[in-house]
Amino acid sequence: MEGKKFVVAIDGPAGAGKGTVARLVAQRLGYLYVDTGAMYRAVTWKALRVGADLTDENQLATIAANLSLNFHEGKEGYRVLVDGQDVSEKIRDEEISQKSHYAASSLLVRQVLWAKQRQLRVKHHLVMEGRDIGSIVFPDAQVKIYLDASLKERARRRYLQLKEKGLPADLEAIKKEIALRDERDLHRSIAPLVRLPEAVYLDTTNLTIGEEVEIIVNVCRQRGAPDPSK
Repeated sequence: MEGKKFVVAIDGPAGAGKGTVARLVAQRLGYLYVDTGAMYRAVTWKALRVGADLTDENQLATIAANLSLNFHEGKEGYRVLVDGQDVSEKIRDEEISQKSHYAASSLLVRQVLWAKQRQLRVKHHLVMEGRDIGSIVFPDAQVKIYLDASLKERARRRYLQLKEKGLPADLEAIKKEIALRDERDLHRSIAPLVRLPEAVYLDTTNLTIGEEVEIIVNVCRQRGAPDPSK
């Protein structure tokens, strides 16, 4: 592990709050936060923009390989840049949400993006979240966290998120959608979601976000997480 930058790998099912928690942990530690889901969304956005066939793995992999992806925390929050253009809001569009599974289910695309994710470690200490970070992207991560919550609680959180944005939301429909995503993520042939034995399991059902962040930061410090400001 000597010489390698510190990596905090946070995996878990849909709606477990990985993004919010990972971002706050990164801020506390002074590390780069990477939302890997945004990378697949960015590939999808670019593919639609250039009129690519989303069912053509080779086209998607070529787009992914040529994509310049950058992430940073700015005054306006976490920003995702594709080829220098801020697409932070664009990649959250409903069309992207519905079509990003083409990129996410492609082994060719994943191999390209895995390489890009690993490359970030050359210069940065990382807090990276997704579903295959500890298992495939960084099996040697110094800290692995499996973030979980009950299906009922994950659905409730998603429901409140949508309501806060003024979007229509049906709690039972959301619960069914998350259950289907769980089934797909756990049983897909490429990079399935797994709970690794070495990962710290954190059930967040009855925890506040602040408590979750504190627990993970403490684990990182116990494992010798370096302070980049020193």
